[in-house]
Amino acid sequence: MIWIGDTLTSAGEAGVYGERVISGHRVWDPYRSKLSALYHLGKGVELSGSMRVLYLGAAHGTTVSHVSDYVEVVYAVEMAPRPMQDLVEVAGRRRNIIPIMADAAHPEGYAPIVEEVDLIFQDVASPVQADIAIRNRSFLARGGHLILVVKTRSIDTAAKPEDVEGGVRDAIRPYYTILDSTWLLPYHRDHVAFICKR
Repeated sequence: MIWIGDTLTSAGEAGVYGERVISGHRVWDPYRSKLSALYHLGKGVELSGSMRVLYLGAAHGTTVSHVSDYVEVVYAVEMAPRPMQDLVEVAGRRRNIIPIMADAAHPEGYAPIVEEVDLIFQDVASPVQADIAIRNRSFLARGGHLILVVKTRSIDTAAKPEDVEGGVRDAIRPYYTILDSTWLLPYHRDHVAFICKR
């Protein structure tokens, strides 16, 4: 990862979403990106040029664009039409982003497109976030990593976030080795990131 002082950056073309530039590098804002927040908290999976990434919940392509600066290819899955328009525009400026309009809860829809990946990053606002991680496991190479960002309020608005975290942990434990879990404060409230390995 490319740090300039205490600031996380990436080295691709700037101007994706009005991000700042330091010494020719794009600032990767932890308040706008859950993955950047995780890195700022000293956790995460090191990205490298040979990695293939499946990104679930790509939205407008903000974090996807930073990931693509580091890795070989990003399969970016998003189901909402409006964010998908922005994602396609971002992908048009980068040769290693493959935008896929699909529901991450139904990976059979994009199985013919996505090859085996080294990392799955999931940031999906859904009540079935654990199920999505389980259903997409087949794309992950043995020894590969899952970073699952859980939006606890999307699963249960009434429950304590810690209880939701425990339920997700129990659900994914039979399918992944959980290496760590980290709450994303102060950057994102009621979000917890699981780092897992297949």
